[in-house]
Amino acid sequence: MKSYKFVIFALLLLVLIGCSSSNYVEIKGKKINVEIADTREEQLKGLMYREKLDENTGMLFVYNDSRVRNFWMANMQFPLDMLFINESKSIIKIEYAGLCENKVCNIHSSDIPAMYVLEVNANFSEENNIKTGDLVSINI
Repeated sequence: MKSYKFVIFALLLLVLIGCSSSNYVEIKGKKINVEIADTREEQLKGLMYREKLDENTGMLFVYNDSRVRNFWMANMQFPLDMLFINESKSIIKIEYAGLCENKVCNIHSSDIPAMYVLEVNANFSEENNIKTGDLVSINI
């Protein structure tokens, strides 16, 4: 009877451990916990209206296809780095995205097809020596 309870406890523990894994990306050994934006609604909202983004966190936009991606910073409270990533999971462009000035928002474009876009705090790329061509491990 005791071994039966132990087996049930062990199985429950394994299920809980499996459910607790978080979404993250890794670049050059740097782990970044990410929220996933993979629906049109989530992608349109992005990080708008938030006051800040915690250190080593970001938002990963996941698309079903590769194409030129365009972003703007409407209703943002803080600047970002945008890392455009192709379907081979290589960074194809890093762009600093400042806040809109006088209700004028710049368009930030991948210029070439991208399948993912990672938004992190401004200057994250420079501080962690992340460059175009670096590979990204996506764990979602």
